Amino acid sequence: MEILKYPIGRFDPPQNIDKNDRSQWIEILEELPGKLKTCVLDWTEQQFDTPYREGAWTVRQLVHHIADSHMNSLTRFKWGMTEDRPTIKTYREADWAELPDALQLHPSVSMVLLEQIHIRLVTLLKGLKDDDFERMIVHPEMGVEMSLHSLLAMYAWHSEHHLAQIEQLKRQKKW
Repeated sequence: MEILKYPIGRFDPPQNIDKNDRSQWIEILEELPGKLKTCVLDWTEQQFDTPYREGAWTVRQLVHHIADSHMNSLTRFKWGMTEDRPTIKTYREADWAELPDALQLHPSVSMVLLEQIHIRLVTLLKGLKDDDFERMIVHPEMGVEMSLHSLLAMYAWHSEHHLAQIEQLKRQKKW
């Protein structure tokens, strides 16, 4: 069950972060929208309504969740850049996944949204100075202060994590 839930493993915050790590993570964010679109190209409604594992969200809900999460990430990075150690706002991801848009809209809506969010997010991240990534935010749900470096690592992991869940389902079903 663990491998189905976390096909790339759980997020493990990195301790020593350098410029190369940051470049790789930004590249992951830059490539996610295209990889996601390619992964589910020409899928049917039935395929989108298939849970990525037993008892989990459907791929439809998962794609909408990725867009919701990364929409929040853009705001979190901006708070981190414009406020001193802001406490970021969390949201009830599971509740959002049960709202009508996540249950009814075609995932392409969120894929377009994700593409546009990532254009803004990647532009922002590439424009920051090295020291900017040392700025801190407070993540109340995780109960920690984290640097923008760590936040970037988390969203790169989040991107690969959910893409791997969908790819795993695709392999399993031979789609």
